[in-house]
Amino acid sequence: MTETVESNASNVSADTTASTVEIYDGTGWQPVCEWDGLVPGRGVAVLVGDQQVAVFRDRAGEVYAVGNRDPFSGAHVLSRGILGSRDGAPVVASPMYKQAFCLRTGACLDEPLAPDGSEAAVRVWPVRRGVAPEPVVSYEPPEPVAGAPRRAGHAGHAGHARHDIADWRPEDPVFWKETGARTARRNLLFSVLSEHIGFSVWSLWSVLVLFLGPEYGIDPAGKFLLTALPTALGAVLRLPYTVAVAAFGGRNWTVISALLLLVPTVLAGVLLEPGVSYGTLLAVACAAGVGGGNFASSMANINAFYPQRLKGWALGVNAGGGNLGVAAVQLLGLLVLATAGSGNPRLLPLLYLPLIALAALGAALRMDNLTGLRNHKRALREICREPHTWVMSVLYIGTFGSFIGFGFAFGQVLQVQFHGDFDTPVKAAGLTFLGPLLGSLVRPVGGLLADRWGGARVTLVNYGAMAAGAVTVLVASREGSLPLFVTGFVALFVFSGIGNGSTYKMIPAIFRARARTAVEAHGADPAAAEETSRRRASALIGVAGAVGAFGGVLVNLAFRQSFLGSHNGDAAYLAFLATYALCAALTWAVYLRPGRGPVGV
Repeated sequence: MTETVESNASNVSADTTASTVEIYDGTGWQPVCEWDGLVPGRGVAVLVGDQQVAVFRDRAGEVYAVGNRDPFSGAHVLSRGILGSRDGAPVVASPMYKQAFCLRTGACLDEPLAPDGSEAAVRVWPVRRGVAPEPVVSYEPPEPVAGAPRRAGHAGHAGHARHDIADWRPEDPVFWKETGARTARRNLLFSVLSEHIGFSVWSLWSVLVLFLGPEYGIDPAGKFLLTALPTALGAVLRLPYTVAVAAFGGRNWTVISALLLLVPTVLAGVLLEPGVSYGTLLAVACAAGVGGGNFASSMANINAFYPQRLKGWALGVNAGGGNLGVAAVQLLGLLVLATAGSGNPRLLPLLYLPLIALAALGAALRMDNLTGLRNHKRALREICREPHTWVMSVLYIGTFGSFIGFGFAFGQVLQVQFHGDFDTPVKAAGLTFLGPLLGSLVRPVGGLLADRWGGARVTLVNYGAMAAGAVTVLVASREGSLPLFVTGFVALFVFSGIGNGSTYKMIPAIFRARARTAVEAHGADPAAAEETSRRRASALIGVAGAVGAFGGVLVNLAFRQSFLGSHNGDAAYLAFLATYALCAALTWAVYLRPGRGPVGV
């Protein structure tokens, strides 16, 4: 949570003769009681709309306002609590069960959870000392809280100011219930739309290579390279895309990143025809990598909107909706192949032009910027010195690297290894979408399971299942069994999707556990510890997303070398099996072995 209480000391001159206490309710500053009626060291209960608020004034003249309801008893009694301090932070002790609540952050300093399982915290309201009849100093109130109507007096703000949110406290249960959840869901919806289109553009060449018949003069190894290049560029772009959210604003960068998708789609729509040089095709395919960067910025943005207890679900939905873009572009490719034929590959990228425009327009009109987000100096350098960064990056290579790599390569693998069954592009395209579709749909399930059972436990079990899938594919390859081969590959897609959700849940949980330890064991300031946790989690999401995406490059290169060397994928399947075994061992050793790892990951 961020501190929202304003000190009155700098706002009112010493010769003020009459003053009030004012609370910002989301539409403006509302007077709630007389300043002189507020006895230092004691509280009063006031109404702000239909909400009971406890207002306190300490002996130094500072004023605070928090929700009056005690989350442990359910009674509206905090205004009768005892004012004091703990480790330099102002607190109020509830008259019911004596838990202390920080007046700056609303957090309970004694117990993390209320009896109903929700976070033990009270809402903190912006409050100040006002004057009557006229203020001595003019005030500039903060931007309205999310979803609140704007006052007429703000009509002169810049056009994009209505999309800027300064007051954002997702860990405050009252704030979340009243305005936060609705705003977060709206941003999540349009984030998913933009990321979905980005994934489709990123995966465009997994379908376009199926159109490249003998007239293009490209062998299977050359086609695997065409799908590896956009994967590589997308991985590299994830780092700058992560920091772009705080630099430009989540809404603003979503619009920009969506419009950048026009570059690879227009290029492919214009240049893709027989006679084009292989070097030109490599350059055009590489440009599609901009779609891979959208994932990192989208995840960093949504991570900031949601409270800790819902991050697994929210990040899973966001990523899963984006991952569906892989299946969507393959289905559209099948439609083009079935209706226009393999001689019209340019139709596929051109179909995405209006969809890209729609995603950019939706983001511009309906998304918001969290103005409190900041790119801290040397944040990426700091997180790169963190051992958990590289552990999580390896784990994400095993899950997301598998998903995106298989998504790009599956159609080619079917055509090469089972050419008798998939001798035309239509036959291959008719099956390739199934794995990415199922893997995308179950990604939120991985997040939900991690929310319930812990990300590390779910990830460990999931790697065991992925290893079983790799064994199935290897056996099917050696036996020449197409049904068993498809079953094993679909299982790999499904479990890689679940693992994507569970590993991403682990990232914020690692630093949240550290923040809790810092507060409970070392007396750290809760707000500062929470801010550090968020900063490091966002940075790690970017780094792990970039490194994990390189797993897709490795998958395509593994297939390329395996087919070049032995004309089948057996060597690649053995490499995948070894990777999953290594990731399972790493998960257990770092996060589940007794005495190791942050508690609760």
